[in-house]
Amino acid sequence: MFKDVPLTAEEVEIVVEKVLTMFSKLNLQEIPPLVYQLLVLSSKGSRKKVLEGIIAFFNKLDTQHSEEQSGDELLDFVTVPSGELRHVEGTIILHIVFAIKLDCELGRELLKLLKAGQQGDFGSNICPFSIALFLSVTRIQRFEEQVFDLLKSLVIKSFKDLQLLQGSKFLQDLVPHRCCVSTMILEVVKNSVHSWDHVTQGLVELGFILMDSYGPKKILDGKTIEASSGLSRMPNQHACKLGANILLETFKIHEMIRQEILEQVLNRVVTRGSSPITHFIDLLSDIIMYSPLVLQSCSSKVTETFDYLSFLPLQTVQGLMKAVQPLLKVSLSIRDSLILVLRKAMFARQLDARKSAVAGFLLLLKNFKVLGSLSSSQCSQSIGISQVHVDVHSRYNSVANETFCLEIMDSLRRCLGQQADVRLMLYEGFYDVLRRNSQLANSIMQTLLSQLKQFYEPEPDMLPPLKLEACILTQGDQISLQEPLDCLLCCIQHCLAWYKSRVMPLQQKEEEEEEEGFYQDLDDMLESITSRMIKSELEDFELDKSADFSQSTGIGIKNNICAFLVMGVCEVLIEYNFSVSNFSKNKFEDVLSLFMCYKELSDILNEKAGKGKTKMANKTNDSFLSMKFVSDLLTALFRDSTQSHEESLSVLRSSNEFMRYAVSVALQKVQQLKEMGHVSGPDGKNPEKVFQNLCDITRVLLWRYTSIPTSVEESGKKEKGKSISLLCLEGLQKIFSVVQQFYQPKIHQFLRALDATDKEEEVEVSVTQRAAFQIRQFQRSLLNILSSQEEDFNSKEALLLVTVLSNLSKLLEPSSTQFVQMLSWTTKICKENSWEDASFCKGLMNLLFSLHVLCKSPVTLLRDLSQDIHGHLGDIDQDVEVEKTNHFAVVNLRTAAPTVCLLLLSQAEKVLEEVDWLITKLKGQVSQEIIPEEASSQATLPNHPIEKAIIIQLGTLLTFFHELVQTALPSGSCVDTLLKDLCKMYTILTALVRYYLQVCQHSRGIPKNMEKLVKLSGSHLTPLCYSFISYIQNKKSKSLKHTGEKKKEKTAAGPTAMARALRETKPIPNLIFAIEQYEKFLIHLSKRSKVNLMQHIKLSTSRDFKIKGNILDMVLQEDEDDDEEGTASEHEGQNKEPAKKKRKK
Repeated sequence: MFKDVPLTAEEVEIVVEKVLTMFSKLNLQEIPPLVYQLLVLSSKGSRKKVLEGIIAFFNKLDTQHSEEQSGDELLDFVTVPSGELRHVEGTIILHIVFAIKLDCELGRELLKLLKAGQQGDFGSNICPFSIALFLSVTRIQRFEEQVFDLLKSLVIKSFKDLQLLQGSKFLQDLVPHRCCVSTMILEVVKNSVHSWDHVTQGLVELGFILMDSYGPKKILDGKTIEASSGLSRMPNQHACKLGANILLETFKIHEMIRQEILEQVLNRVVTRGSSPITHFIDLLSDIIMYSPLVLQSCSSKVTETFDYLSFLPLQTVQGLMKAVQPLLKVSLSIRDSLILVLRKAMFARQLDARKSAVAGFLLLLKNFKVLGSLSSSQCSQSIGISQVHVDVHSRYNSVANETFCLEIMDSLRRCLGQQADVRLMLYEGFYDVLRRNSQLANSIMQTLLSQLKQFYEPEPDMLPPLKLEACILTQGDQISLQEPLDCLLCCIQHCLAWYKSRVMPLQQKEEEEEEEGFYQDLDDMLESITSRMIKSELEDFELDKSADFSQSTGIGIKNNICAFLVMGVCEVLIEYNFSVSNFSKNKFEDVLSLFMCYKELSDILNEKAGKGKTKMANKTNDSFLSMKFVSDLLTALFRDSTQSHEESLSVLRSSNEFMRYAVSVALQKVQQLKEMGHVSGPDGKNPEKVFQNLCDITRVLLWRYTSIPTSVEESGKKEKGKSISLLCLEGLQKIFSVVQQFYQPKIHQFLRALDATDKEEEVEVSVTQRAAFQIRQFQRSLLNILSSQEEDFNSKEALLLVTVLSNLSKLLEPSSTQFVQMLSWTTKICKENSWEDASFCKGLMNLLFSLHVLCKSPVTLLRDLSQDIHGHLGDIDQDVEVEKTNHFAVVNLRTAAPTVCLLLLSQAEKVLEEVDWLITKLKGQVSQEIIPEEASSQATLPNHPIEKAIIIQLGTLLTFFHELVQTALPSGSCVDTLLKDLCKMYTILTALVRYYLQVCQHSRGIPKNMEKLVKLSGSHLTPLCYSFISYIQNKKSKSLKHTGEKKKEKTAAGPTAMARALRETKPIPNLIFAIEQYEKFLIHLSKRSKVNLMQHIKLSTSRDFKIKGNILDMVLQEDEDDDEEGTASEHEGQNKEPAKKKRKK
């Protein structure tokens, strides 16, 4: 009716408002036609109001509906079935999209709403209903790109805001926690089940956009950034995870779109070989795990992907194979096509393709069980749940599997004639295969035995016992490793140990004689190698001190390879002999002799590498000891007090070197876990086993460090290298950070494992209490170091202790008394200790700030510390005597200059960032509140506490900068950073002034404390900034002149010094511009608010860059005189420098 009536803009607005108020009184089914008529009417105006009204109404309806479903309260509102509400919403979204197609202006208004929601508070503009609407609009080509860009930035901003809030108590107190955008988007996915086909396409695209934009990126050394649970606090990883969740949930709900999602994921896996694609492989794995049977319909796409296997990087192939593995159990066609591809790859020209084939075959062997193999509960790693759903082993299946597995074993035997890398993969994989498929034991052990015989000297008196020459391949000038003999022995040792402990006890009753043979053979061979390795001298291997180990000659390279092989073999034999020893003294003596051989060779290599340019000593090779063995060995060395073991263990305990070696291998394993997410050796990729070993190792290291302090240990010995206690502490520091990175959910279990009391507690002890107990132990150790004499102060240990305390303090609940105690203890340490050690001071200050921000804002702390720095370094005006405040003894002449100063500036930068975020938030709220004037004063009242907090923060920061700009800071990073931060300070003051300009439009005045802040900036900061700039420029000109005089003969010295000076003074013009912008907007605000804000501000000097000829002549004349004097003084041999310093800039 109204569309035919000529209406003015005001009348349209009245009609729209009236219709919107009618929504709540209507039946749900009557709303879509009314919305349609309203959209037709909106072509006359009030488009924004119509859209806002519709979105707000459905947001309210959704909220009520979800509250009703959660059953929190009984509402008066008539209950609506969920399906009906979603169908009505779907219809309305279609109406709006149709209207936008006809009226582009309506689309632009919708985009403005999305932008407004993104900049300020979400308000009611961003809710599940509006997100569904935005996603539907992406089907209109004109708006597609803009909407996706805005949604993408909305998601990442939401995660960044969340991160900012989590890291600051100051912000948490001011800003209530809002609903996260990710929850809303996943809500849309859930709602889309009600025939929202127009939304699903947008959801899929958004999911892929988020995964593509925020997935792991490649870094310089080729390693990818691991997306582990600890690091996933980073917004980018959250956004990528959200993308994966959207796709997975959409895949589960919508059958129509499954094919497309799977195709797009597989396309990305195949085409993005060079960049990391772990996130896509994880998604593929989740999709297949969800329902392997559903994917049988898409099998052609999967088999097509297999054709590219030989061209993909090894890591991708391994991930892909693991992901599709449940499919192989349900689809014979997929399995057959994979085997064909792998057989072809086995003989491909590229090494990577052959390695991929080996990886694929090993995976198949692990997962196709042969009848009679141990059940997975007897193995140490169970098979994934989804496989259990589909893997029903009938007798026929198992027999077929046996034939199939033996066929694969034949294929793999051929690999033993290939390059070392391929053999290495095989040796690393055999142990896992054996553990999961024990019926293949005979076949595997036979293969390993025949391989070892090629390199074994059968004569019992022959030294050395292994043919190292046969392991090395020489092709012309190229010398390379042909057989990784140490890995072969390692594989044999682990397989043998597993077989003896798991299979033999079960077979003892019906043992067949001939089978016994080669297990005995292998045992005898390992025993024989051990005894002959101990008898062998390094000369027998031609690896004594006189040997050539340089990397430039053929013999040198060959000797290096041999040396690493011998060291590897020694390590494998150490583990073998320890594990079969049953605490026999003779065996432990063998272990020590093997270690001495290892140590001797390691020392020679270190010595030779030290002389050469490259440091390629021990660091290049990972230890062959397994993590389980390392934990057993450390427990035996440090904690075993059994009387019967005492005598034999004293053999190993007598060697300090051996104990240090055991701890350093533990450190190496933890470092490997930190870098790669898993460790080498058996069970190294089984997170449960690794976690268990980590707990055991930590318990031993903790006991060793706390019971034998470093000071006690070091006083008794004069050995080179780190003491064992210090190594233990280093290990503990690494372990605490690794556990938080990879095992966040298991932290309670980890801390419980460290407790000395093994009794089951009746009362549950919280993580905070357990962490506080550990913290107290390390606090005692730190206090002991700090109370020692200056010459005994061990700075490395002190720094490690501070890092451990930082790691443990993250486990404390910020609201707990333990946290408050930790903060006050750290503050006390900082106030009372004045060690002049920069790195220790930095660690301690970082700890103090990280604790402080979780309690309250650190601005007062910054102010006190800046006064200390000013007191120690003196004033820029040398005549001024600065009163020393000494709030914190940790700030002294040695630490004040770059260390503490830079740390304070970075903290100030964080505070400025928070303030800036709050101002942006307030601006967004004001822009959304274009309301009638009489209501405006009440409307903006809620912002009052936030405004007050902002002004207090800036006021305190202003006093902090007031101290620093008067301080005689040394040139370089401190000055540069201070100038940049001052520039930021003025930019944020300007932003606040502009906010009040906005507020003044709503006829609200300026609060009194804002006037005080402006007055403070005019009296305490701006004039001092200008004098600080003069101080820097005078200092620069003096140093320039000084370098010019010192290096007159070198012509290049002048220009480079000049270039450096220009680079260092670059922030100065930026700062001056920021000050002037601030003053410009203050003048605007003064006019608009009718308050004279400029009365306390002295306006900056006008700079009219004219070249004044007479002054220029004078300066040039002065320069010439100086030069003449300079040359004369050089001839006379006298230094007249003080006279030259009279020249003014």
